[in-house]
Amino acid sequence: MNIKAQIPNLFTMLNLFCGCLAVVMVAEYKFDWAFYFVCFGIFFDFFDGFFARKFGVSGPLGVQLDSLADMVTSGVVPGFVMYKLMQDSDAFGTESYLPFIGFIITLGACYRLAKFNIDERQSDSFIGLPTPANALFFTSLPLINMAFYDDNFSRVIYNKWILIGLTLLSAYIMNAEIPLFSLKIKNFSFAKYKLQIFFLLFSVVLLIFLQILAVPLIIIVYVLLSVFNNIIAKKASV
Repeated sequence: MNIKAQIPNLFTMLNLFCGCLAVVMVAEYKFDWAFYFVCFGIFFDFFDGFFARKFGVSGPLGVQLDSLADMVTSGVVPGFVMYKLMQDSDAFGTESYLPFIGFIITLGACYRLAKFNIDERQSDSFIGLPTPANALFFTSLPLINMAFYDDNFSRVIYNKWILIGLTLLSAYIMNAEIPLFSLKIKNFSFAKYKLQIFFLLFSVVLLIFLQILAVPLIIIVYVLLSVFNNIIAKKASV
């Protein structure tokens, strides 16, 4: 057995394991631990690709394993979180089946991951919001509610129309034909990667000052910056 070839797969399995633990944490209303395990899973997801490229062992098996692991960590978990948020919303009622709408996020993530595997345009950038970013957005919402709890904020977080709107927007934006810039910096050329460097520095500043509240803001800024960058690039090419 080629040990090097199995190292990326080991990291993929760790990603999947973290996703499984996150599901358990959501079921037990331990949303903080669910968020941490999603973060660990995304960390392992980054390094499985890193080692696959470094050791030159990328292959179809690794691609499939990666998507299957992401399906749990970045697909099932955020859908389950939204289900729990909707279930806790008084507007739906305890006997309502409407909270299952939250799993539309999971369906959207599944479609996005399958499409990503066959879309050759996404080797160096993304089209549509990546599922890990989407997962961070939704798993951070309960933590924000706990950290900045007050009556007005809770009414916003648990408003049924906002929850439904976020769910539908999530499924759409993961699969929308919106080019998003890659965060991979292959060399230290400021001129080439100034947008990525600015975004990363801005994200660090937000995290320092806003902490958990910064997470969804960073995701929103990422999408808006990408759209703005696309408009500038399109005008420059005319």
